[in-house]
Amino acid sequence: MPVRWRPLSALLSLLTAFALVSVPQAASAAPPSFTHPGVFLNRAQLDFVRDRVNSGAQPQAAAYAQMTASPLASLNRQPKPRAVVECGPYSNPNLGCTDERQDAIAAYTNALNWYITRDSRYANKAISIMDAWSAVLKDHTNSNAPLQTAWSGTSWAKAAEIIRHTGAGWPRAGIDRFATMLRQVYLPEIINGRANTNGNWELTMMEASLGIAVFLEDKAAYDKAVGIFRTRVPAFIYLPSDGALPKTPPGSGIDTRDEIIGYWHGQQSFVAGLAQETCRDFTHTGYGVASIASFAETARHQGQNLYPEIQDRLRHTLGFHAKYELGEPVPSSICGGSVKRGLGPVPEVAFTALNTRLGIPMSNTQKLVEQQRPAGTNSLFVAWQTLTHAGNPN
Repeated sequence: MPVRWRPLSALLSLLTAFALVSVPQAASAAPPSFTHPGVFLNRAQLDFVRDRVNSGAQPQAAAYAQMTASPLASLNRQPKPRAVVECGPYSNPNLGCTDERQDAIAAYTNALNWYITRDSRYANKAISIMDAWSAVLKDHTNSNAPLQTAWSGTSWAKAAEIIRHTGAGWPRAGIDRFATMLRQVYLPEIINGRANTNGNWELTMMEASLGIAVFLEDKAAYDKAVGIFRTRVPAFIYLPSDGALPKTPPGSGIDTRDEIIGYWHGQQSFVAGLAQETCRDFTHTGYGVASIASFAETARHQGQNLYPEIQDRLRHTLGFHAKYELGEPVPSSICGGSVKRGLGPVPEVAFTALNTRLGIPMSNTQKLVEQQRPAGTNSLFVAWQTLTHAGNPN
């Protein structure tokens, strides 16, 4: 019987079909269509804030007074854009680092103020800050470039989303140029993550990536950010169900017990809620916790509820750090009996998600949150979370 040769195209089709059967395909996380505004805050949340401020209800009234008293809210603020922002370790050198971060928070601050007051001066100020940077910025350089890009990118995405989708009058040319900046300058620096860094880096990079993906309606970037987030959270917060040792970030090369202990800053025993940076200091730990909650909020607004898979880790880590932040003595088994406190204004969003909306009791976290109100800004990427989230059921 003569051999019948199949056309090359038919063979390729068979190979493709085999590959699709043999290799599980990553499920798409992005929504069929994006919800706007939907970066960190949705319209119902913004309306709640506006109603609370206008009625003088607490704690929003005090939080709003705090925000409007900040120099970041000033209508006289002049942005300081530059073509290249250079940030070394701990922002040394600091060539535009502080200016960029604070201008981004200022844009977000004015965007919030616009929504609350409907005073076009605040919208115009936010627009002028964003336009100034999108006309100039080309790159971030030096060792802290990914983190600087993430810190600023989180605030830019929040500000731009509110201004673009609430009738603030941002001209199309300005929107397009700002979108181009986010796509070409910000997203390439952060979207692939940094698996072998301290966890706060990659978590903030994913928070910024997700916010930018929503603003750009970029489904591929959205899916990638969610994929990295889902492996990074379990590698940042320990639960006993992980085993004797914490999970490690995929691709980090951190494999052995000694490497894991070194990565966890010398901690050798692990308890529920301990974070990868707990024994470094609470401040950097707080950055990671803030980004976890903010990421989950943005995903929720896009129709994807990530809380079922992260709520136990988030609840335990908040309670764990809150009790020591409040002054409880640290046992010798935790960081050698000494921790560097200073969690920062970061628990409000996670507390609202878990306690207010899901009804999970969190006595230590609640005490800390209420003691810290109104939570202001860390001048990096967290700002005004008592105003936006305290008691917000939406």
